[in-house]
Amino acid sequence: MPQSNAIRRLRRFGGASILALSIFTAGAMLAPSMSAGAQQVQPPYAFQAPNGAPMSFADLIERVSPAVVSINARVQAPSMAPGQTPPGFEGLPPQFREWLEREFGGPGAPQPREGRSLGSGFFISADGHIVTNNHVIENATEITVALSDEREFPARIIGRDPLTDLAVLKVDSDTAFPFVRLDPNPRIRVGDWVVAVGNPFGLGGTATAGIVSATGRELRRVSSQNPFIQIDAPINRGNSGGPAFDLNGNVIGVNSAIFSPSGGNVGIGFAIPSEVAAPIVAQIIERGRVSRGWLGVTIQDIDEDIAESLGLSNRRGALVSAVVNDSPAASGGLQRGDVVLRMNDREVSDSTDLTRRIGATPQGEQVQFRVLRDGRERTLRVTLGERPDEEALTALTTGQPEAAPPPGEARFFGMSLTTLDEPAARRAGLQPGATGLLISAVDADSEAARKGLRPGQVIVEAGGRAVTTAEAFRQAVEQARRDGRSAILVLVQQGGGQAYVALQLDQG
Repeated sequence: MPQSNAIRRLRRFGGASILALSIFTAGAMLAPSMSAGAQQVQPPYAFQAPNGAPMSFADLIERVSPAVVSINARVQAPSMAPGQTPPGFEGLPPQFREWLEREFGGPGAPQPREGRSLGSGFFISADGHIVTNNHVIENATEITVALSDEREFPARIIGRDPLTDLAVLKVDSDTAFPFVRLDPNPRIRVGDWVVAVGNPFGLGGTATAGIVSATGRELRRVSSQNPFIQIDAPINRGNSGGPAFDLNGNVIGVNSAIFSPSGGNVGIGFAIPSEVAAPIVAQIIERGRVSRGWLGVTIQDIDEDIAESLGLSNRRGALVSAVVNDSPAASGGLQRGDVVLRMNDREVSDSTDLTRRIGATPQGEQVQFRVLRDGRERTLRVTLGERPDEEALTALTTGQPEAAPPPGEARFFGMSLTTLDEPAARRAGLQPGATGLLISAVDADSEAARKGLRPGQVIVEAGGRAVTTAEAFRQAVEQARRDGRSAILVLVQQGGGQAYVALQLDQG
């Protein structure tokens, strides 16, 4: 395979450096073997800059900066329900909780307060369409954009997509705006130059340069839909929504997040890849919203213990932990406990991979899945629906489990199990008539605790069987041992959803 010019030049330069070093350090030994007249002097190597490494970014920045805008949004902070405590502050003393209620929506509290959100964006059309981050303009009541020539315009929201943290604004004017190209198919490699232009700390048009440090970064807390580009071009607060350019002036990423303990740049920034952003932006402009395919399952990654409990040779695939009633998955025959191995003849690496691919598939398209069930592979065909909005999806889940009743009589894996009654089922967020075993106590240093099980959760299945009594659970454990398993897979109702957990049998 032919090597790149940069690699070839680098190796040639390295060889010359080694030769020069040998002349200077070993010249006394080499000189006696040749006459003074025959001795040759190695000329100095003239370094040639590799392609794509400009001596200045000035021409590029001068060309693209007019298309980059600063965004100033007036936002309405939502009020809280009476008596509600902000997440993460539940353990505060009563007097502090009372103060929070007064400040954030308790009885007699003031109306929701206004704030300011500063960010960046960029024109992608001459008629005034602007791309930015959703979090820059979320809850905005008024938006103003400022151009590099100090003109200011009011902007309206065309549409936004919280899942990818993207939004499109529109500025109306009789004149055309300078714009840049959002590259739908960039060719990005680690080490490529990248230039970021934006509005850090509200300072206005600022340009920084660096390289692509990594691609395909998973930041699930930020977005499960984006495999982020990691860049070391300095970006700071206020750069959100701004463009990251390649050296041709194409936008290859939308700056979205930074990793920083202090809130400022430490050399690690993340951008939404343009191949993800481009189709989302196109949908928003066309219809004002984003339509995604929907399967109707809850899925999870397969860790080493789960793979062992299922007899899998590797950890690839996605495990179905719940199927929504009357969903495309239910109609297509998918079941809880299935391992999705392939989608349309392409291997599924993990739950994130499957989620993204389903979301990128249009509603109404038939998809073929290869699943593992009861040790056998089978093929299922499912026609995808349209993904409901967040509120509708939340309505499909159940509430959080509350405090557990007193400990039961049976103990396995360091946890106490008791038969589930109606009051306990309601506290666990289960539907009327649900069955299972309630976890009433968990030892701190136990296999159950190490796997994240806690009182108030409910074990619905063990080893692929529904369990309603301690004896049924014991039989499932013994069957797993007879089958030569090192772990047993249990289905747990937790946090308003269900998930599989593998418990090591030698710890039971």
